[in-house]
Amino acid sequence: MSNFVPGNYDLRTALIFCYHLKKTAAESHRMLVEAYGEHALGKSQYFEFKKFKSDDFDVRNEERGKPPKKFEDSELQELLDEDDAQTQQLADQLNVTREAVSIRLKSMGKIQKMGKWVPQLNERQQEN
Repeated sequence: MSNFVPGNYDLRTALIFCYHLKKTAAESHRMLVEAYGEHALGKSQYFEFKKFKSDDFDVRNEERGKPPKKFEDSELQELLDEDDAQTQQLADQLNVTREAVSIRLKSMGKIQKMGKWVPQLNERQQEN
């Protein structure tokens, strides 16, 4: 048995081969699992077949980075300083979802206590 361990690009290229043999995504998955075992693509990665149907055979990884921020932390902090209780009001003022505000506040080290967003204390601060 070979020591070859295929990368995602190799496996996606193999999908083009399977597609041209008129194999379904499920059949292709079974073939790749048989050939490469645990190194085969997960079932959810066979979305490539949809691209192939529209003659798009580019299997390179697409650059995905983080989406651009819709608001700055400083802008959120200013609003939070004015009213640290209402997540929905903050979301409305920033024209984003409540979830987006909650996620950003948590990434800024804030937690909600008794209906207000406060700095999260580390273990050492909690002991004092």
